[in-house]
Amino acid sequence: MTVDGNVKKELGLVQVYTGNGKGKTTAALGLSLRALGNGLSVAMVQFMKSDQETGEYRMSKELNNFTLIPCGLPPLVDPKNPTDGDKAAAREALDIAKELLYSGKFDLFIMDEINVAMGWKLVDPKEVIEILKGRPKNVEVVMTGRYVPDDIIAFADLVTEMRMIKHPYDKGIGPRKGIES
Repeated sequence: MTVDGNVKKELGLVQVYTGNGKGKTTAALGLSLRALGNGLSVAMVQFMKSDQETGEYRMSKELNNFTLIPCGLPPLVDPKNPTDGDKAAAREALDIAKELLYSGKFDLFIMDEINVAMGWKLVDPKEVIEILKGRPKNVEVVMTGRYVPDDIIAFADLVTEMRMIKHPYDKGIGPRKGIES
């Protein structure tokens, strides 16, 4: 698909999807679909997610111009006691993100759950901001996850908060394939 040159010229903002409600990663994936449909290339680095059996990971293998890299260790990080392995996995995710972001190969770049990694002190927000400042000019960035630091809110161009009002978990309904994973 040929992309209209003006589409890429309009890119370059930083978007943040945060809050305690469901839908942050889902919104980023929806934006990915829109970008792909307009001929843009997309990369998503998932912080603190090791699962390669999610629907989005499997689908990423079927889509041209979409790269998804899950980085993390099972089980989930204990926010009160992150391990050295958790910290190393977050560091590796940030290094991979920087390399891909600076490569010039992607128009839309998603750092999924990086806000949580920063909120839990696995990644330094000031370093993330410096990385974002050094990216190619016309790369749109999306950062997802709860606990977004104030420095990131101040730096971002768009911040959307998803607020939970009601959730199936309250009824004992766990994650469902095809909907939450």
